[in-house]
Amino acid sequence: MKVEKKKIGDLIKCYAIAPLHYQGKEHFLVAAEKQDRCLLFDLDGKQQDTVWSDPGGVMSMVQIPDSDGQFLATHKFYSPNDSKEAKIVIVSPQKKGDWEINTLINLPHVHRFDIIIQDDIRYLIACTLKSGHEHMDDWSMPGKVYAAILPDDLSCYNEDNQLPLEVIKDNMPKNHGYYKVVEDGLQTSIISCDSGVYQFFPPVKKEGRWKIRQILDTAASDAVLIDLDGDDVKELAVLSPFHGSDISIYKNINSSFKKVYTYEKPAFFSHALFAGLLCGRPTVVVGHRQGTRDLLALTWNAKESAYQTRIIDKNCGSANVYHYTHQGKDIIISANRETNEIAMYRLEP
Repeated sequence: MKVEKKKIGDLIKCYAIAPLHYQGKEHFLVAAEKQDRCLLFDLDGKQQDTVWSDPGGVMSMVQIPDSDGQFLATHKFYSPNDSKEAKIVIVSPQKKGDWEINTLINLPHVHRFDIIIQDDIRYLIACTLKSGHEHMDDWSMPGKVYAAILPDDLSCYNEDNQLPLEVIKDNMPKNHGYYKVVEDGLQTSIISCDSGVYQFFPPVKKEGRWKIRQILDTAASDAVLIDLDGDDVKELAVLSPFHGSDISIYKNINSSFKKVYTYEKPAFFSHALFAGLLCGRPTVVVGHRQGTRDLLALTWNAKESAYQTRIIDKNCGSANVYHYTHQGKDIIISANRETNEIAMYRLEP
């Protein structure tokens, strides 16, 4: 695999990345974990705008479907120990340099969220890392998963009128990982915590209930389902435990996931995760934030009937990555948090 790296920006503790369709073109957003900016880039990696300068604390950003640049974002989640004031906000573009921000919901410790669509109904699903704490590094109050139907018109929501949420699962200790996975044409959510990995299925009907199944009972920081070896059955790629050092692959054997591979080196503070086609091959990309701080690509080697891992970059410390194709090339954007750089990687087989 050939890799060409280009630094496209500097952002202290850069963290969250998300695609954004705006003014008829594809863009992407990069925002900071601490009190710093959110930046808008085009697909060539050129900065187009500053969406906000503060308050930061951004863990997740998701575009409102079918909108022209409107998106949701977390604000004020600065760390597990400084996230009591976390919220989800609505961000609406007005003109260059002017993006209106309104509160959708105050939700302490909200870490990940997404918009899941089922039969044209938009569901907001939101995950809190914990439910509270009394002192530093207090994990005695497990996180929860919340959900709500997201109306098409969000203009009525603000600090005084917020979207009501329903708890659909509680007792989720260190509720960290989230990944959207399409199963049989249905959007589902893979959510990981200390009690295992769960798959959430949205209601089939508007008045229905979420279906939840546990697919692994091992403590996990992040996980995703992807068919790496081409047998039409998805493997489960897992980073474990919470902010841990193990990268593992589990195969579905007799309706139960069994570990079949673990990366031979400790990947301390594993965090960034992407799963999909990269240079034409099913690939899992993982970034870890301590130790050698590598950005890794994990694939299946059919000739050797074995999983293999290659290093895309070293000493970068990626918090999150985003993949897209542009002008016939595969591109990964990485929020290299530990080096405060936003990096673009062009990859070729």
